[in-house]
Amino acid sequence: MLPLSTDIRFGDEQAMLLETAVAFCRDKSPVAAVRRQLDTEHGFDRALWDELVGLGWTGIAVPDPYGGSGLTLAEVATIVEPMGRHLLATPYVSTQLFTQALLAGGDEAAKTAWLPRVCQGAIGTVALHEPHGDWDLAHIDTRAQRDGDTLVLQGDKTLVGDAAVADVLLVSCTLDGAPALALVPAAHLPAERRRRETVIDETRRVYALHLDGQRVPAAGLIHGAAAHAALRAVRDTALLLASAEAAGGIAAALDTIVDYLNLRTTFGRKIGSYQSLKHPCAEILMGLERTRSHVAHAATLMGAGADAEVALRMAKTEAGDDYVFAGDRAVQFHGGFGFTFECDAQLHLRRALWLQHCHGDAAHHRRRLADLLLG
Repeated sequence: MLPLSTDIRFGDEQAMLLETAVAFCRDKSPVAAVRRQLDTEHGFDRALWDELVGLGWTGIAVPDPYGGSGLTLAEVATIVEPMGRHLLATPYVSTQLFTQALLAGGDEAAKTAWLPRVCQGAIGTVALHEPHGDWDLAHIDTRAQRDGDTLVLQGDKTLVGDAAVADVLLVSCTLDGAPALALVPAAHLPAERRRRETVIDETRRVYALHLDGQRVPAAGLIHGAAAHAALRAVRDTALLLASAEAAGGIAAALDTIVDYLNLRTTFGRKIGSYQSLKHPCAEILMGLERTRSHVAHAATLMGAGADAEVALRMAKTEAGDDYVFAGDRAVQFHGGFGFTFECDAQLHLRRALWLQHCHGDAAHHRRRLADLLLG
C-alpha cells in the first residue's frame, strides 16, 4: 500500500501566471472566436499561438539551458485551467506532452535540437494510442525494424493530437520486442499518412497515422529504460493537464447555467429560484472544488518531483465525471434550446465527454487505483 499525501502548495509564480492566463484567455478566446475556429482546417488561430509563445508559455517547464523558464508542470497546469474555462483551442497540450516525454527520455542531442525550438513556437505531439488498444501506453502494436541509419515502421496510430501542424512527433513502437519511441520530424511523415478523425469535441483536431513501411531517422530513437521513463512522463502529464482543463470547464459550465437561470422567467419568477435547479448547481460547485483540490494536490506532487500516480488518477476520475455532470446539466437546464448547435452549453458537454474518456475513463483509473491502494 502506498503512503498518502495531502500536500497542496500554490506559489507566487503560479499566482502571477494564473492572473495573466485568466485575462489572456478571457480576452482572446470569447465563445464567438471559439465558434469561428470550428470550421477551420486546423482548429486554431496561428496568430493567437504566436502571442501565447511570446508570453513564454511553451517553455514554462523547459529547463533554462534549453531556453525555457525552468519551472514545473505545476505552473503549466495553472494556465491550462483558464484555457479549459474559455475553450481555448491551440496545440499547447500536445506540445507539452511532447516536451515532457523528451525531457524524461531523450538524449542530449535530441533535447538540444528540439527544446529550444519548442520554446520559440515549434509544435510537437505524441502518437501513442493504438486503434485496438486501451489507455495503457505499454500496449504497443506498432513495430520498428532497423535498416542502417533508419527505422522502418509497421502499424497505425489513432487520436494523435494536432498531427497536421506538428513540426515533430514522438511515435511509440516496439524494437526487438521492447518499448521504444521514434523521434520523427514532420518532414519525414508525408501528409497522406495523416487522416483527420472525427471526435465529439469539435474544437479538437486529432488524426490517425498509417505507418506501414514508413522510414524515419534512427538517430532520435528512445529505447530501454529511457523509453519507459518517457511513457510515464506522457501519462502523468496527460492526466494532470486533462484534469486541469476539466476544472476550468466545470467553472465555465456553472457560469453558463447561473447566467441562464437568472435570465429565464416563467410564471413570473426567475427559474433560478426553483429549488430543483438550485440543488444541482450546488452539486456542480462542490464538484468544482473537489476537482480543483485534486488537481492542486497532483500538481504540487509533480512540481516537487514526487510520485504522483495516485493523486493523478484520483484527479482524472473526479474531474472527468464532474465535468460531464456539469455539461449535461447545462444542456438540460436550457430546455429545448440546449440541444441546438446555437447553445453554447453543448460545447462544454462535448468537451466534457471528450476529456472524460481521454487518457482513460473513471472505470479505468479506479481499477488502477485499487491495485495501487489496496495491493
